[in-house]
Amino acid sequence: MQKIKIESVIAADINKVWKCWNDTESIKVWAHASDDWCCPYAENDLREGGRFLTRMSAVDGSASFDFTGSYAEVIENSKIWYKMDIGIDDNADDSVQRECIVTFEDIGEGKTRVVEEFTPEAENPIEMQRAGWQAILDNFKRHVESV
Repeated sequence: MQKIKIESVIAADINKVWKCWNDTESIKVWAHASDDWCCPYAENDLREGGRFLTRMSAVDGSASFDFTGSYAEVIENSKIWYKMDIGIDDNADDSVQRECIVTFEDIGEGKTRVVEEFTPEAENPIEMQRAGWQAILDNFKRHVESV
């Protein structure tokens, strides 16, 4: 299955970007795709073999889900490779494990490029997934540049 790739250039140094990406209080601010969703809870054990949990909830309380997984590789200020937990309905083919690699690149002048490349799930159209993940990354950019 072909991976989806999204990216953003953030007007902040790589240390700040890395911290905001991984700090649970920061995650709760940016980890949602639209204003009618929020992230009321996050856990993050950022180390190889560590686990994460990001709870995404509708602001009106009508829906909620946990985005969870484990870290396969963590290179500070450079790369995070994680494997997403697969729910019962995520993929008909169990041999496909959903993974994501996030890279952080200092591109100079106080700017950082963040690139996410992830395995799509089977339930939703590719473009919908790309747009949703890009919206979350755009929220991240706004958050980092405002703090």
